[in-house]
Amino acid sequence: MTEKLIRLLRILQAIQANPGISAKELALKCGTTVRTIYRDLRILDRVAPIMNEGYGKGYRFIGEFAMYPLDFTEQEAIVFSMLPSVVDTSQLPAEFDSAFDKVMTAHTKMKSRNSDIVENIAGIIRMGTPAYREEGKYPNLLIPVIEAILDQQTIRTQYHTLTKNEITVRDIDPYYLIPRDQRFYLIGYCHLLQKVRLFRISRFLDVIQTNTHFVMGDFNITQFMKNTWSIDRGDKLIHFKVRFTEKVAPYIKEEEMFVRPRMTDTPDGGLLFEVTLNSSREFLKWLYQFGPEAEVLEPREYRKEIREQLIEWMKHYEEDQ
Repeated sequence: MTEKLIRLLRILQAIQANPGISAKELALKCGTTVRTIYRDLRILDRVAPIMNEGYGKGYRFIGEFAMYPLDFTEQEAIVFSMLPSVVDTSQLPAEFDSAFDKVMTAHTKMKSRNSDIVENIAGIIRMGTPAYREEGKYPNLLIPVIEAILDQQTIRTQYHTLTKNEITVRDIDPYYLIPRDQRFYLIGYCHLLQKVRLFRISRFLDVIQTNTHFVMGDFNITQFMKNTWSIDRGDKLIHFKVRFTEKVAPYIKEEEMFVRPRMTDTPDGGLLFEVTLNSSREFLKWLYQFGPEAEVLEPREYRKEIREQLIEWMKHYEEDQ
């Protein structure tokens, strides 16, 4: 068994060092027969992306796979670290100890380097602090969240739900981070609700990385955010038609959004803006900043709603009689 393990490692090293190496050349390097190499390659197919380019062209790794730097998961690193305790090291070549140490050192250095990169990136991103919290009191939770996304690792968090004003413990498979209005939102699968949800990062009280890894499966963020203006997602599709004046038309064209609106230049230099959304609240909030430079043409009921809103606002600013 020990001899076989050593041979499998030698095959992997030989393929990485000599892409296109033949089965005959592998047999010579490993001191065995071509038939044995074929059997070993069938075993290695389960753990490494090895391909045969055709008769006489030998073997190589698919894509950018490589043994070094190691792409161990934590579970794989733990299993590999146990290797000396499950094999008879006295029967191994003298170089085994130094080779084993180099492999584990490479993994540790790569993990440390990746953690430093994530920490530096998260430190550059500046986030606001909710008004009710003391500034600087809470840690930067972007760091463990980004690390969990990259490692496809489930996180456990205490989450403050504002609508119910309650704190719940949730396990979340983190998929994507979305920046919106000076804050970050996390798209992820909530194990408590058993569905994909949006979470506001500033409502996380803590973030703990678990030892559980997840597979995203067929989740598609483009489909998930389809017809969504910002964060709020509804069930009813609403087709908006808005006319923007020449003054703000250039700024509208450079807005970054998930949806793909239809924009048509008008003869007066303005812009006709059409978009279908599943919620109106955040879109109307965005429109209000343009004041009289934006006019909702359709749907008609929203023209009425905006007019009534303006009347209410006016009441607050009427001069005392």
